[in-house]
Amino acid sequence: MYESHWKLSRRPFENRGDSQFYYPAETHQAALLKLHYAIENRRAAALLCGPGGMGKSLLISALQRQLSDTYRPIHHLVFPAMNSVQLVRYLVDQLGAVGKLDGGELGGEKRGEASRDMASDIMAFERFLRENLENERHAVIVIDEAHLLEQYDLLEPLRLLLNLAANESEGEAAWTLVLVGQPTLLSHVERYHALDERLGVKCMLNRLLPEETTAYIQHRLRNVGADAEEIFDCAALEKIHALTQGIPRRINRLCDLALMVGYAEDRTMVTADVIDNVHGDLAAPSIM
Repeated sequence: MYESHWKLSRRPFENRGDSQFYYPAETHQAALLKLHYAIENRRAAALLCGPGGMGKSLLISALQRQLSDTYRPIHHLVFPAMNSVQLVRYLVDQLGAVGKLDGGELGGEKRGEASRDMASDIMAFERFLRENLENERHAVIVIDEAHLLEQYDLLEPLRLLLNLAANESEGEAAWTLVLVGQPTLLSHVERYHALDERLGVKCMLNRLLPEETTAYIQHRLRNVGADAEEIFDCAALEKIHALTQGIPRRINRLCDLALMVGYAEDRTMVTADVIDNVHGDLAAPSIM
């Protein structure tokens, strides 16, 4: 709606996982480097934590795009509430490993869903991992919203799955599990010492610094053919950081609505008073 007014090719501040808009802030780049290290050195697990709205999912999208074909398959799933039996089955289905038992492929029609149990799914999972290794590939499974796993008693079952097809003599895992969630995930995992010890890296995303907030806004606008300094004045940029505390999702929402208001008022620049007014309309914490 406001794109033509500001001469933008598209809306720059939508909260979507578009890797085009990934901004390499210092905290995100450090986490990305650590995750690369864990996966490329075939560590069993890695952990990525950060407050809601920090761009964890977008960072994972960037990671997926950067990894070579050696690290396949890659599956990024948002944790659905389920028990351990359902989770193992879900992972097996996502990997396309259904029926990979020692006797060969046993498709759904032959075995039937009713005949599947946890033991057969685990065997199928392990067979898949071994075949993947034979093809010189390393599987990666990313579980988002992983801070919810503990309440369903799933951290221990996941740890046990990490033992499948592992090359213990060389300290290499057959696949890497990446747990992504809010900061409480860190304390949850630390209570499970056996799983905590399997973590190759722990990454914590910090909020953007004032200069990073400005650079983040600039990056998004440049990706749609504009310049932040031609749209937001310096006072507005400072105000945005102060009101959003450097959390990208909040920055996106505030900037998006500020551009809308600026368009509605036929402004040529977004000023600090516009930011204040928009933030006032978003005063409810649940909205910001």
